[in-house]
Amino acid sequence: MTYRYLFGPVQSRRLGRSLGVDLVPDNICSLDCVYCECGTTCHITRRRRMYVPVGEVLQELDHFLAGNPLLDYVTLGGTGEPTLHLGIGEIIVYLKEHHPEYKIAVLTNSTLLSDPGIRQEIIAADLILPSIDAVTKEIFEIINRPAPGIAPDQMIDGLIQLRREFPRTIWLEIFLIPGINTGNKELHLLRDAALRINPDLIHLNSLHRQGAEPWVQGMPEEELHRICRFFREYFSETYVI
Repeated sequence: MTYRYLFGPVQSRRLGRSLGVDLVPDNICSLDCVYCECGTTCHITRRRRMYVPVGEVLQELDHFLAGNPLLDYVTLGGTGEPTLHLGIGEIIVYLKEHHPEYKIAVLTNSTLLSDPGIRQEIIAADLILPSIDAVTKEIFEIINRPAPGIAPDQMIDGLIQLRREFPRTIWLEIFLIPGINTGNKELHLLRDAALRINPDLIHLNSLHRQGAEPWVQGMPEEELHRICRFFREYFSETYVI
């Protein structure tokens, strides 16, 4: 069988052996992040749709998982923001009912989590990996280039609510770009936001491959670990990935 919506399994730095499920292909997203290793977003939108047929996704999952592959996670992510897909909740519930031996992870850029309905759709997952890269509007727009109507304070509020409602594991990712969100003011605001969100752990990330914009550079290792120590002053479960 040729798979259109599954990719991998891949060996992930955070998730081990992960089977990817691409619910919003063609690089459609609510953000156009300058560091995105998938490249520039082709269509920036907040509109939720059935971007790919749920029935076909489930058929592919059934076929692949029938072989009892060794996986750490089935991961809903891919080239676009998975919560844009109206069927994400249905897919998670199906996996839980028909393939309960596999853990489900959701990768999200956090832009839609202020919507209580969307939070409820992903509540049955085992692990949610949201991201937040900036607190001030100015830095957020430089790094993340959002669809109209998306603001960092809205995203942080959604993440705080997610933590109150979601009973399992949350790993918060912060992507660091030298000279953009690594100044004293933004780092303090990010740490304060992380404390309010209260994830189980924080991952600090930096560029490993070519991003969407050629000017984006990776963080020097020494600086990454300095910032890691800064976060650990108040949040001990902080790691560089």
